[in-house]
Amino acid sequence: MSSDSEAVTKNRKMPTAVKLGVDIGPLAVFFIVNAKAGIFAATASFMVVIIIALGVAWAFERRVPTLPLVTAVVVMFFGGLTLWLQDETFIKLKPTIINSFFAIAILGGLAFGKNYIRTVMGAMIQIDEEGWRKLAIRWACFFLAMAVLNEAVWRNVSTDDWVSFKVFGLLPLTFVFAISQIPLMTKHGIETEEATEEDGGEGSS
Repeated sequence: MSSDSEAVTKNRKMPTAVKLGVDIGPLAVFFIVNAKAGIFAATASFMVVIIIALGVAWAFERRVPTLPLVTAVVVMFFGGLTLWLQDETFIKLKPTIINSFFAIAILGGLAFGKNYIRTVMGAMIQIDEEGWRKLAIRWACFFLAMAVLNEAVWRNVSTDDWVSFKVFGLLPLTFVFAISQIPLMTKHGIETEEATEEDGGEGSS
């Protein structure tokens, strides 16, 4: 009985609306609180909500995805420095640091024969080895570009403008980039064993 319960728990997936809240909620709170109470209150709220988001993810799936977990660790570290030293520079550096980390991790993984993009996305898409390598390199380049872009923006605009850029710039750019990779994934797509079996079954009938 307990094993059946554990299997059901492992297979649970967050409803789309909940997943959207987990992914977007912390940024939305950060933007709203900054507009009403300033960057330090926004940073504190961001830290609290991102922990709540991880808790929700765990409650639904009994696991915490790697990327949100890494993001949360960086947010807690740089957010803590921001509040402790009352210096907003640290929270502004967070996107630079985390995007640089992702890029270095991806490229470093490839150098040692490990494709972290495949580790993260392998359950969702099926593409050949060349496709995974190209996709990993593209994501690494994208993360590096986002790190450079964040540096350029926060050093040249006001804090409120940077917050708007973080919410309405970085997130949409990530979405657009992900969508733009569909042709690559389609070109290098491979059939799963299930699809092959289904095709064979239909042909024999």
